[in-house]
Amino acid sequence: MQKIKSLMARQGLKSPQESMADLSPVENLRIPSKEELRELREQPIDPQAEQEIIDSIEEVYFSNDSFDMVQHELEKLPPELNLQELEEYRDKLKRQQAAVSKKVADLILEKQPAYVKELERVTALQTNLQLAAVICTNARRQLSMSKEGFTEASLGLLANQRRRQLLTGLLKSLRTIKTLQRTDVRLSEMLEEEDYPGAIQLCLECQKAASTFKHYSCISELNSKLQDTLEQIEEQLDVALSKTCKHFDVSHYTKVQLAYTLLGKTQTAMDQLHMHFTQAIHNTVFQVVLGYVELCAGNADTKFQKMQYKDLCTHITLDSYIPCLTDLCKALWEVMLSYHRTMQWHEEHDKQESTPSTDGAAAAESDESVVDRSYVKKKLEHGLTRIWQDVQLKVKAYILGTDMSNFKYDDFIVVLDVISRLMQVGEEFCGSKSEVLQESIKRQSVNYFKNYHRARLEELRMFLENETWELCPVKSNFNMAQLHEFKFMGQCRSPSVSPSRQAVFSTSPAQEELSLFQQYLQEGNPFEMPAEHKDEETEDVLASNGYESDELEKSVYQDYDSDSDVPEELKQDFVDEQTGDAPLKSASRETIRSKKKSDYNLNKTNAPILTNTTLNVIRLVGKYMQMMNILKPIAFDVIHCVSQLFDYYLYAVYTFFGRNDMYESSGLGLISSRLRTTLNRIQESLIDMDVGGENAAVHSAAEDRKEKVPSPHLSQLVVLTNSGTLYGLAQRVVATESLVFLAEQFESLQSHLDTMMPAAKKPFLQQFYSQTVSTASELRKPIYWIVAAKAIDYEQMLLLMAGVKWDIREIMSQHNVYVDVLLKEFEQFNKRLQDVSRHVRIPLPVSNVLWEHCIRLANRTLVEGYANVKKCSNEGRALMQLDFQQFLMKLEKLTDLRPIPDKEFVETYIKAYYLTENDMEQFIKNHREYSMKQLANLVNVCLGSHINKKARQKLLSAIDDIDRPKR
Repeated sequence: MQKIKSLMARQGLKSPQESMADLSPVENLRIPSKEELRELREQPIDPQAEQEIIDSIEEVYFSNDSFDMVQHELEKLPPELNLQELEEYRDKLKRQQAAVSKKVADLILEKQPAYVKELERVTALQTNLQLAAVICTNARRQLSMSKEGFTEASLGLLANQRRRQLLTGLLKSLRTIKTLQRTDVRLSEMLEEEDYPGAIQLCLECQKAASTFKHYSCISELNSKLQDTLEQIEEQLDVALSKTCKHFDVSHYTKVQLAYTLLGKTQTAMDQLHMHFTQAIHNTVFQVVLGYVELCAGNADTKFQKMQYKDLCTHITLDSYIPCLTDLCKALWEVMLSYHRTMQWHEEHDKQESTPSTDGAAAAESDESVVDRSYVKKKLEHGLTRIWQDVQLKVKAYILGTDMSNFKYDDFIVVLDVISRLMQVGEEFCGSKSEVLQESIKRQSVNYFKNYHRARLEELRMFLENETWELCPVKSNFNMAQLHEFKFMGQCRSPSVSPSRQAVFSTSPAQEELSLFQQYLQEGNPFEMPAEHKDEETEDVLASNGYESDELEKSVYQDYDSDSDVPEELKQDFVDEQTGDAPLKSASRETIRSKKKSDYNLNKTNAPILTNTTLNVIRLVGKYMQMMNILKPIAFDVIHCVSQLFDYYLYAVYTFFGRNDMYESSGLGLISSRLRTTLNRIQESLIDMDVGGENAAVHSAAEDRKEKVPSPHLSQLVVLTNSGTLYGLAQRVVATESLVFLAEQFESLQSHLDTMMPAAKKPFLQQFYSQTVSTASELRKPIYWIVAAKAIDYEQMLLLMAGVKWDIREIMSQHNVYVDVLLKEFEQFNKRLQDVSRHVRIPLPVSNVLWEHCIRLANRTLVEGYANVKKCSNEGRALMQLDFQQFLMKLEKLTDLRPIPDKEFVETYIKAYYLTENDMEQFIKNHREYSMKQLANLVNVCLGSHINKKARQKLLSAIDDIDRPKR
């Protein structure tokens, strides 16, 4: 409806008749009369039809105010006009206009009562407003009359009020002056209460007030007095600032900083603070050292107080060195902690003051504050390095003031530990690598370690020379990690682990990443020494004896083929010491029977074979590694000394049990080139071969000999010549296998040592392991070869073989007696091995080496015996094969060793008898393993059978050609 009204207003239509008058002249030709319009209006129209007429009006008529409907209708006319169609279209538009006009008229009639009612209300409101205007006019007239009547009284009141205000101001000024006169008393009270900001604020306010009332004669002297008071406050404030260097208190420091801010001396305060920290470090260390020096001197002599700190450090005794060092570090920690907390305070304070200001004055003040904060931040950051440098120099003077070369090992480790913790503090404090501390402690450590290592090598020589090579009974699961010297590798408590780190290790994982400053921010000290708990360091590595039980010891050596029951100990499950699992069931009779030939350790648990000396060497390695773990700069020196411990032990075992020129020249390659190179290197670099020599006084040689150790000598209690003990086999096994066990322990340490070794020195470590540690097991061959060479009488066998006739003419079915004698020797050897294994476990690799040596020697003796034959027939050669086959058959029942060593060596030599001349020549060239004598004998024996003299001469010349380069 609103759209219809607006449309009518825009088009200026007041009635349908008026609208009709606006039509074009063409349309006026057909204007209906009033009667027609009345009829049209009075004609009843169906509301639905009327709505349809309105809906048929084009949308464009309702679009906007600028719409030109005449132009619109004209543009719609077709090019050729048809009067009939135009009249029909005109009638349609009239009907639409009549419908709209009727709709508008109906709506106006519908709203007529509401319009009348609202018009009445407007008329009533106009009447009321006229009445209000009259009332206001009367009120203004009456107020004007009242104002004129009371002016005189008002002026009197104002005069009295002014007088009262003047008197009140005077009273206030008098009270202020009275307060100023009493200010000094209150200032003293505030200074005693350490309320420095309040005192300064009060003093500044008093100065301002005094300048305000300077026209009063009683105020003239107050200004100078207040200035003196302010200077006194600044002096006390400086003293209060110095107190924060040792014991930082947040509230105290906050007051001091606020006071300096009020004075406008924030930057000056920071300069003073750094001077106080420097002074605090000097005074602290001097007082700590002086206290211990005077305590140890035992008198009240004051000469020490006048000494320089560096000289004072030289008077510390060995007994008080560690307690003094600990207290020194504790005191320095307090100073550094105070500095750390000071920085924390300023960081938090800067965050709180970093909010932006709005007004101009605050902004100007903020700019000045930003400059101060920036200066303080740079000063504090620069001071970190300076403070730590002062700490390092003081501790360095203390470290170098005493000769530590005679310290006990545990005491020296404690010193290293304390310095290590101090360096950790320095790294967290300012990110420093503590080069000054590292250099000083390195100097002391190198000096100490050289003396210590020299003493330990001499001690090791003494142990080796007194070692009887008896088995040290340890538990079957023993390894070096169970020794408390190696606890540090498992992050357990040991002298080498800082108490600070122990605390970290014992806490939850979430706390492990806390720095020392976070852990001890409120209380505690990282240099507090924990109470030693001896029960934690006790070791449980020794076994009650070397056997599972006496019953088992006896039962294993009963007849394996008897019907006796297997002992209960063998029926029970056992745990593999290497894995901790129990995969195998108890050893059955079949198991024992199957292992009887080569395994001599069924009666023992698989406990490591080692001696007391081995155990001492392992402990010593642990101590060296503790020192290396704390002091990484000397890691290479320590690892080099660790390698010397192993070298000396290996050389001693070889010298005692493996050096025998007669057997080394056997040509069987008992000592590999790598092992020989290693032994030569040890002898040249470590062994002093000129001990007791008359010409050993040359200075250069003496200097070189300081790094060397005399060659050890085997204890006289160790007998290696008794055939009943297989020439000291038990001692040989203990010595050799303890070396192998030591090598295994070194192998397990390789990765740890590799991480400690400087990159440039790692080739040394790799060479040590590849050339030395890995050769330990190779010593088995030369050491056990001596036993194998003496255990069986090979000379008797040669004599028996020499008495056999080999130029027989018929094939024999019975082997010769020397085979039985040799086999009996082997059976006796087997029994003696079992006897030895009752006392010392003989590992399978050892028994295999022994059997291999014995069989190899026996086979070579057989070949030597066959090479001594002057005459031999084909039947004799067949007899040789029969003897050897008999020997092999019986031997295989005694040992599990497969294949039989040098079996082909004998068989090839026997079969070579049947070779033709050409084949024989080729044989001689290809088989250099046989001696010239053996090859020549082969040619000589074949003479007459299938080789003539000319061929013999040719073959002997070939043998001689082979032998010539060797000469």
